[in-house]
Amino acid sequence: MHVMELFELKGKTAIVTGGGRGLGEQIAEGLAEAGADIVLCSRKVEACEEVAQRLREEHGVKTLALSCDVTNDEQVQQVVDQTVQEFGNIDILINNSGASWGAPALEMPLEAFQKVMNVNVTGTFLMSQKVGEVMVKQQSGKIINIASVAGLGGTDPGFMDTIGYNASKGAVVTFTKDLAVKLGGSNIQVNALAPGFFPTKMSKVLLEQGGDIILGRTPLRRFGSEKDLKGAALFLASAASDYVTGDVLVVDGGMHASC
Repeated sequence: MHVMELFELKGKTAIVTGGGRGLGEQIAEGLAEAGADIVLCSRKVEACEEVAQRLREEHGVKTLALSCDVTNDEQVQQVVDQTVQEFGNIDILINNSGASWGAPALEMPLEAFQKVMNVNVTGTFLMSQKVGEVMVKQQSGKIINIASVAGLGGTDPGFMDTIGYNASKGAVVTFTKDLAVKLGGSNIQVNALAPGFFPTKMSKVLLEQGGDIILGRTPLRRFGSEKDLKGAALFLASAASDYVTGDVLVVDGGMHASC
């Protein structure tokens, strides 16, 4: 197989949760550019519909936009069922939906901590479980969880006081490794992306308050751009990574290496 064929996604179907904006939209666009048909889902289905229409028009792929709260078991199952009904298979799952809450560790409201854990951890579990059932029947599949550099260790509260978010992303890292072990025998690769700091709606306030500190600790001296996750996601979603599972690919401009 020619090396470029390893990155080809024509005929593949990908579900991207939280695909209507931010990093999810960026990843969905990269997979569509490689030829994959795309299913976008989130609670804000209007945003997903806009992205789905753009991807159809610009890249000629089939798309589907669905409403889904990833913490709701029934809604997750509906997304999986509708995807299989429309496309026949699910080859790639991007668990991107996420939530955050900023507060000093000793002042974090219990409800806020639980909400972040529920979306980031329980949502990742439910989607992986339901899609995993389909992939086991297929005896193939790629599950890519969106972790974070914040899940790899502690963060200075001077720029990131988000203990619930950090804890949830640490859980996603361990979940990824364990699920990779559990599903490896079914030819399913489970990996995670750990992005650094990208300008998105979720990170806007954080970057405004602590941007200088972050850049000072980032060897490449810039934030992530709208293209910086595309290649990494495509690698993990394609045949190029068929012998890679249980790994966490850090995309942070080198920040983790300087800590």
